[in-house]
Amino acid sequence: MVRDLASQVGEVVSVSLSETHTFSKRPVPSIRLLAGLGVEGDAHMGTTVKHRSRVAQDPTQPNLRQVHFIHSELFDELRSGGFCIEPGQMGENITTRGINLLGLPTGTKLYIGEQAIVEITGLRNPCAQIDNFQSGLLSAVLDHDENGNLIRKAGVMGIVLTDGEVLVGDPIRVSLPAKPYRPLERV
Repeated sequence: MVRDLASQVGEVVSVSLSETHTFSKRPVPSIRLLAGLGVEGDAHMGTTVKHRSRVAQDPTQPNLRQVHFIHSELFDELRSGGFCIEPGQMGENITTRGINLLGLPTGTKLYIGEQAIVEITGLRNPCAQIDNFQSGLLSAVLDHDENGNLIRKAGVMGIVLTDGEVLVGDPIRVSLPAKPYRPLERV
């Protein structure tokens, strides 16, 4: 299975940003990723945490949530449950197709387009705010495995290692970290 993860090649379906702290982000033709900072012009850009709940806890924490990815396959799943979700509406910066984001280990590098490199730091931890967007959506993006462990399906977070412009249609190549692999945890 891990070899399958390493051979994945996906694509960028949509890119989005928001200059202010809004739940949804607006789709744009391209975004610029800045090493150590995140998405240029996005409210969550910076070396320290920008998510309001994290800032309230400790504003000096490193920003491990510079870029938010969601797989468009989740939108397909949610549609079958009666939800209508479009790229950017769940706050992601990059909507992907063809990559099992949730199955990647911590430290996986995503090579996006011609230059950008993002390292996956962990899972997005959806909060109750998601139900303000569409009622019942929080429980739809949470699940449990056969052992009763919580599964968070609302995407993954990462940090920018190398600058680059990201456009719709750009390829995404997966590079797994050295073993032993560490499973994704919420960040």
